[in-house]
Amino acid sequence: QVGKPLPWPVYDENGNLLVAQGYVIQNEMQLDRLYERGLYEPPHQVARRKRAEGSDARFGSPFSEYSFLLYELELALGKITNANQDAEERVERLARRIDGLCRMDPDACIALVHVYSVEPSAYEQTLFYAIICWFAATHFKLSDGRVLLILKAALTANIALLPYLDKLNNSRKLLNDKQRSVIRKHPILSADALKSAGIQSETCLKIVRQHHEHFDGSGYPEGLSGDEILVEAKAIAVAERYTAMITKRAYRNRCCAEEAQKDILASLQNDPHLVVYRGLFEELTAYPPGVLVRLANNETAIVTHRRKGTRQPQVQAITNAQGKRYLGPLFRDTREDEYAVIETLIPEMLPPLNLALMWGYG
Repeated sequence: QVGKPLPWPVYDENGNLLVAQGYVIQNEMQLDRLYERGLYEPPHQVARRKRAEGSDARFGSPFSEYSFLLYELELALGKITNANQDAEERVERLARRIDGLCRMDPDACIALVHVYSVEPSAYEQTLFYAIICWFAATHFKLSDGRVLLILKAALTANIALLPYLDKLNNSRKLLNDKQRSVIRKHPILSADALKSAGIQSETCLKIVRQHHEHFDGSGYPEGLSGDEILVEAKAIAVAERYTAMITKRAYRNRCCAEEAQKDILASLQNDPHLVVYRGLFEELTAYPPGVLVRLANNETAIVTHRRKGTRQPQVQAITNAQGKRYLGPLFRDTREDEYAVIETLIPEMLPPLNLALMWGYG
């Protein structure tokens, strides 16, 4: 799509790189030229190759895995919808892969959320929920089994809502009665779909059923409150709300990451699990990897790595003060006054980015 980072690199028929993954196509003319000249490896071929390599195959970079993860997610959720026997195995395998990628390079994984948050599809949003929940789970040092449990719940909690999400996000109209009904029922419908597909973990089903409950009893579908709600369900709720706020919708613009975090925390002051949300946002930091920032010298830079406990992330400058793009990324030390972060930028269209190169996979 014009204005959205490519989820994969594009080559010509001789294997020469035309544009790197993360490149943002600026206009229809560029898009037409790539259609004429470009080739890429379709996700189903990537999946077939990875399965042939075996489940223990070494991970690629989170960026090279991105389109594969989305393909596997769509496949897994389709198997749940159709109540296939191997549905649980598919979800489990995907959860393990996300866990492995996040352990290998957490900064690159959270960058996926923020780079591709301009106008994500329903499947991309679902992947973002899982990645964000991984940070919540690991911050509190949950067991490996519990981490996988929250990942599986995050990947499947909205399966009943999935057919409607893209339409809802792209609509400026008020919700009608049918849409409201689907939204309020989807936690129960999603849990029922999981159970029909053979996923029997009562804790997982409970997390899915509770992920829109609210600490003061104002949530749905059962109006639970306080400690009746599992902390994993609350983590998914926050991941969904955060994702919604940093992504573009037809009816409103995006928020910056720090603004979204402050807004969420302000609304949850009386929640007994407030420490969960604070811990999650401390992990992400005010300037998470993948966000664009303006530096004191007026350069535009992208955050690549967190420095937890500070407001001085690691960044790479991508355009100069006049907005002209550098030939390659330039490291800047934000601890120096000249390169201090002044503000987060939320452009309508991202500049072209070589994501793999910026995170050391070039």
